[in-house]
Amino acid sequence: MLSPMPSPTDAQADLIAYLDFHVEAGADAALDEQPHDRFNEADTPAPTLRAPRRAPPRAAEQPVSPVANTLVPPPGSAPPSTAAPTAAPRTFGRAASAQPDEAASDARARARQAKSLDELERILADFDACPLRFTAKNLVFADGNPEARVMFLGEAPGADEDRIGKPFMGRSGQLLDKMMKAVGLDRTSAYIGNIVPWRPPGNRNPTPQEVAVCRPFVERQIELVDPDIIVCLGAPATQTLTGTKDGILRTRGRLFPYKLPNREVKLLATLHPAFLLRQPVQKRLAWRDFRSLRALLDGKA
Repeated sequence: MLSPMPSPTDAQADLIAYLDFHVEAGADAALDEQPHDRFNEADTPAPTLRAPRRAPPRAAEQPVSPVANTLVPPPGSAPPSTAAPTAAPRTFGRAASAQPDEAASDARARARQAKSLDELERILADFDACPLRFTAKNLVFADGNPEARVMFLGEAPGADEDRIGKPFMGRSGQLLDKMMKAVGLDRTSAYIGNIVPWRPPGNRNPTPQEVAVCRPFVERQIELVDPDIIVCLGAPATQTLTGTKDGILRTRGRLFPYKLPNREVKLLATLHPAFLLRQPVQKRLAWRDFRSLRALLDGKA
C-alpha cells in the first residue's frame, strides 16, 4: 500500500505560487548564472546515436620539447593559436539590418500585392523584416469568418495564441467568446485578428517600430475582409487605426470613421478582455459597448 504524499511546507507552497505567477505572466525560460543562446538552442537538432569516434593519440606518443613541457607541432604546421574561438554572429535575414522606415515601406509594397487573405497570409509568413517573427513560434494571422460583418482586432498574441497559431485562445479568448455570445455573435459570425501577428517575447507590449512595420498588413487585411464594423479591443489597436493618443478609458464607446478603398465604415473602441480580467469591475463598461455593437448590427444606431 502506497503511503500518502507529504503536504508541502509553507515555504514550498510559497515557491509554487511564485512560479505559477511567472508562468501566468508569460515567462517561458528560467535564468541561471551562465549565458545561453536561446536562438541556437531552438535550431539545434536533437542528438542522434553515432558510432564512437577513435580516441586521439595520447600526448606521450607525440614528441615533447626538451626545453619546455609542451607538445611540438608537426613540421610545416602553423603554431597553435591561444585565442579563444569566436562564433560567427547570428543574423536573421533583413531583420538584423533593416531600418524601421525601410521595413515599413517594404511591408506596404508586399501588402498591396495580396489579392486574397490566403495570399496575404503567405506573404506575411515570408516577411523577414520584423524581428518578432524570429522569436515567436507561430504566425497568428486570424480566426473566424472572413465574410462576417464585424471584425475584432486586438494588440498581439499571447503564449496560448503563439502555441496554437490562432488569436484569442487563452483566458482572454474565453472571455471574448462569452462577450460575443451575449450579443448573439460567435467565431462563425465574426472575424478576429491582431494588429501585430507575432507574440512579443515575454508577452511584452509591441514597440512602436514593430507596430509600424506590421500596420500595412493589418490595413490590407481589413480591406480584404471589408467589414461593416471594426471593433478595436484596447488602446494599442484603437490608437493604431484611428491616430488618437487618448487612453482606452477615454475612447471606449466612441465611434470613429474608418476609410476603406470604396466606402467608409464605423470603428468602435472598447476594452480588451485581458484588461477586464485584471479589473472585473470595468466589465459594465464593456457591456455597454457590446450593446452598442448589437444596435449597430441591427441598424438601430
